[in-house]
Amino acid sequence: MGLDMARRKLIAGNWKMNGLQSARKQVQDLITLQGGEMLAKLDVLLCPPATLLADMVRDAGASGLHMGGQDCHAEDHGAHTGDIAASMLKDCGAAYVIVGHSERRADHGESSAEVKAKAEAALAAGLIAIVCVGETLHEREAGQAFSVVGGQVKGSVPDGATAENCVLAYEPVWAIGTGKVATTDDIAAMHGHIRELLDALGGTALVDARVLYGGSVKPGNASDIFALDNVDGGLIGGASLKAADFSAIIDATNGR
Repeated sequence: MGLDMARRKLIAGNWKMNGLQSARKQVQDLITLQGGEMLAKLDVLLCPPATLLADMVRDAGASGLHMGGQDCHAEDHGAHTGDIAASMLKDCGAAYVIVGHSERRADHGESSAEVKAKAEAALAAGLIAIVCVGETLHEREAGQAFSVVGGQVKGSVPDGATAENCVLAYEPVWAIGTGKVATTDDIAAMHGHIRELLDALGGTALVDARVLYGGSVKPGNASDIFALDNVDGGLIGGASLKAADFSAIIDATNGR
């Protein structure tokens, strides 16, 4: 990526556990909607289920649309039934992998140490790690938001992380599906805090790592969120499943 592009915006779509073979049509629809301009000013990434990854890499072709995995194991191979190694994702054509998503931390009890190990496996395989952090409603209401996120950043960022191989994604878990809304002030404050932590952790190597926002971004609020200082793009959930919605978010980021 190069330091001159270290803060180039990244719009990443996380399909989660959604999508059958018929959903692959969304890739071509997105490429058509973007008219070959996807990479004019930013990077665009889709992270489909593992069952679709290799096919969607082929579907994307030379369009410049990146593909990634939603998780990986900390080991490169072995007796880990049902798990996927980072090297396997790389072999499928992935460029990125998400680790430590709030749903993995909550549903599977993943600790920051486990997330760090996965992120280090991703770097070893030549993937860019998207390391997710974020606090719950209880933690925010208890005034622990900054300490919780700070602990996750310090505990999850892999050794050897740089602006080129590591991305952070802030997910305010308390603002997803609760009816509560993260204001632009909330977002700006936490992203500024994360930026300071990255500077302390990695100095010049890490201070320019991109920090994405991952809390219910939609076409209608994307421009305001992505205009904030220290917000370098988004980790998009439901709105990435439909090419029209995802393309509108890309357009909002590109200023089109």
